[in-house]
Amino acid sequence: MKGRITIDKERCKGCGLCILVCPMKQIEISDELNTKGYYPASFLEENAGDSGKRKCTGCALCALTCPDVAIEVYRETKKSNTAKSNEDVSADK
Repeated sequence: MKGRITIDKERCKGCGLCILVCPMKQIEISDELNTKGYYPASFLEENAGDSGKRKCTGCALCALTCPDVAIEVYRETKKSNTAKSNEDVSADK
């Protein structure tokens, strides 16, 4: 199963907990400051358009660990052999 995450860079304070728990090592600290003066986390596969190249499994460990509730996780699920949809699995905000 493939997944992807979105990180709200304005909510993220760059604590790095998501980086520690990601089993696929797909999150890093950004080189750019957000408007609050923090270096937020950044998803390495953010610009990977082809889902075949993605390593994120959608395990949601990053979202569950995030104290700022800044991460949303999406999993690609197969409804049929050709149709795919995204399922939001992030924690309630």
